[in-house]
Amino acid sequence: MRIALFPGSFDPFHNGHLEVVESASRLFDEVIVAVLRNPQKGEPLFTLEERQEMLEDSIVHLQRVRVVSMSTLVVTVAQEVGATAIVKGLRAVTDFENEMQMAQMNQQLSGIDTLFIPTASTHSFIASRLLREVARFGGDVTALVPAPVAKRLQERFRP
Repeated sequence: MRIALFPGSFDPFHNGHLEVVESASRLFDEVIVAVLRNPQKGEPLFTLEERQEMLEDSIVHLQRVRVVSMSTLVVTVAQEVGATAIVKGLRAVTDFENEMQMAQMNQQLSGIDTLFIPTASTHSFIASRLLREVARFGGDVTALVPAPVAKRLQERFRP
């Protein structure tokens, strides 16, 4: 069985992330989306539990996709779930350098390869940090995120 692990902080999960999950679900027998706590990104907008709930609500239409949360190395989770690959989305060339370095480290540590899935140009500009900023100042991000995420963002920043 071919299992893919798609890790990320997903704060918040957006349509670019969803596109990668949908693509991976066509390539693998099972996709496990791992919501992680990333201390390098500072204080998150949503708790780990909130992010996991939003993600689960956003992928209900997909078969063979499940969500877990993690606070450890990606390769540890990949090994625990029996992943045959780690999936990472790429928006632009600037993503590649950092993601490639992580992929090489993960391969060295675990022997698990990383598959890069580029997003369509319609999603390539979407970044969680930009969504947080736009939503915080009252901008409309509903076209850029799944409906469950849009609802949570509106609730979080309601005046």
